[in-house]
Amino acid sequence: MMTGAVPFPLDVPELDFEASGGTRIRRSILPSGVRILSESVPGARSATIGFWFAVGSRDEYHDGAAASGFGSTHFLEHLLFKGTPSRSALDIAIAFDSVGGDSNAMTAKEYTCYYAKVRDRDVPMAVRVLADMVSNSVLDSGEFETERGVILEELAQAADDPGDVAGEALFAAVFGDHPLGKPIGGTPETIAEASRDGVWRHYKQNYRPQDLVICIAGSVDHDALVAELTVALTAAGWPLDQRVAPVPRRSTAPATLSGTRDRVVISRPVEQVHVMLGMPALVASDPERVTLSVLNAVLGGGMSSRLFSEIREKRGLAYSVYSFASAHSDAGLEGIYAACSPRNADAVAELARAELESVATGGITDDELRRALGQISGRAALGLEDSDVRMSLLGRAEISLGEYQDLDENLRRLARVSAADVAAMAERLAAQPMSLVAVGAVDEDRFGSSRDRGVI
Repeated sequence: MMTGAVPFPLDVPELDFEASGGTRIRRSILPSGVRILSESVPGARSATIGFWFAVGSRDEYHDGAAASGFGSTHFLEHLLFKGTPSRSALDIAIAFDSVGGDSNAMTAKEYTCYYAKVRDRDVPMAVRVLADMVSNSVLDSGEFETERGVILEELAQAADDPGDVAGEALFAAVFGDHPLGKPIGGTPETIAEASRDGVWRHYKQNYRPQDLVICIAGSVDHDALVAELTVALTAAGWPLDQRVAPVPRRSTAPATLSGTRDRVVISRPVEQVHVMLGMPALVASDPERVTLSVLNAVLGGGMSSRLFSEIREKRGLAYSVYSFASAHSDAGLEGIYAACSPRNADAVAELARAELESVATGGITDDELRRALGQISGRAALGLEDSDVRMSLLGRAEISLGEYQDLDENLRRLARVSAADVAAMAERLAAQPMSLVAVGAVDEDRFGSSRDRGVI
């Protein structure tokens, strides 16, 4: 049984341990560098399996030629479902539809994951299909052009959502010139510019055995899984007999940000203004991230949070208001979001900033701390009812953190957070340069000068 976080060193080929709730976690590293992680959950009758690659939108390139790598990650998310030498796009869709399974992909700034959820009896099928997709895609030229149109429609849909527009603008404002500031899905310009050759090059450079992390949670036999994956990947032509070390994890040294912006106002003819405040925060591996989670629970994590109480309940200035954190290997972001009437946008931005400063200067009460700890621990436990969550936790532990923390370890770390720790975290964030983003029927003059408002 675990008594602390379990390290995931890249030079240890086999790990096997019991986690909270009686689940068994195993990890095998094949000679080719492929990493396979499983969590066997007692009583489960289904499983979620994900094929992860530690490459995301931040890893795209521009080689100066007409063929740009920008947008390649998003293109691959679409194209890998479009066929291999042995399976058409329809074959892939039928394989999952005919067993009632779900299959999809997610692209993030630092990783991409292709996943499926199926009954336990259908795990071998899911393994074979996903392995074929990620290792043996043909990236057909005709499908490439079709998906270009689909992606442009997807981006157009996001551009019609002012909340999405505000979120992308906030990341760009806070991260500036850092690759994390780029939109995950690309832009209409980069998608229009992308070439099949550029995406193929991105695929071949980043989808190799040493890049692949396979995670499965639910009803699973680890040894059978390893055997099935070995057969499937070998059939796809991957050289699993070649001895290659897994790719190193990213550096966790905090990056120096440049090109940041203190204010971005985007005019849109919509009924509400979507206001966001953001500032640099913690990297994903920072041990203080548990304190930040407590701060967010107090500040904007529910109907009893300060932002909700002050902005919605007391003043009726917004329907939706919350805070959040986004952490990456070498940079992080703390954000506050609210949607309100244009005439209230400046007041809401000021109130949001003031609530963060109030925690920084006055701290939180014992009752607020108790509620926050209960909220986080309860949500963590409830989340583990879903094999998707368990699979994602394994993936992030292997790719980003280099260690695994089960529920008991998370609760132990959570219990050590004090009210003074939360105040110190708020003070640390409030001292960072703050960016304001507003999207809606409003202009920059609504917010006055940065110095006048303190929103910088």
